[in-house]
Amino acid sequence: MMVGPGHPSGGGGRNRRRRGRRPPNRGGQAGRDRQQGGGIYTAPMDHNYRSNMGGNNGPRSGRGGRPGFAPSYSPAEPEPLPNRGDVNPRIFAFVDDLFFQAKIQETARKLNVKVEFCKAEKDLLDHMKQNGEEKPSLIIFDMNNVNAKPLTLIPKLKTKLKKGTSIIGFLSHVQGDLKQKAHEVGCDMVLPRSAFSQNLPQLLRRHGAPEETAG
Repeated sequence: MMVGPGHPSGGGGRNRRRRGRRPPNRGGQAGRDRQQGGGIYTAPMDHNYRSNMGGNNGPRSGRGGRPGFAPSYSPAEPEPLPNRGDVNPRIFAFVDDLFFQAKIQETARKLNVKVEFCKAEKDLLDHMKQNGEEKPSLIIFDMNNVNAKPLTLIPKLKTKLKKGTSIIGFLSHVQGDLKQKAHEVGCDMVLPRSAFSQNLPQLLRRHGAPEETAG
């Protein structure tokens, strides 16, 4: 065996050439075999599979939304009522949470609806006397308003006002026991805070309209 310049020992030249040679990328089954051998499958996704997952034809959650996710339902904003300054308030709210007070006030202003906030039963009764004993159309309760004592006050109001008044309460979505108790004492509807906020415009417009147009 010759050793010297141009003659590497041990056949290293052939080994280096063999290691440096790259197999041609011929695609097809050989390419997929190599990909599977690496533990990652990157073949093109089947279009039927994408369709089933809502890829191209499935609903999108707004512009640029993720495929396969249905858009969240958002009720359309109702038309405001005619602005009539002489209409007595027909909606009363036992709400002391500042965030929801502001939200109710702003929504009522946009819809030309009057809402009176009450702290206790006496406030509501005084308003009714001023309005000629006209019954409220809707009473809203924050079920976590400790000062109003909703579970005690609601059955009293339900007995006094009968079916002419709807009583709606809202609470945290995790307060299942409180929701059940609210139904038991006479709440016509009990909503999570998010659902109450979402449906507030429709509720205020429906119950805030004067009696001759409430239908």
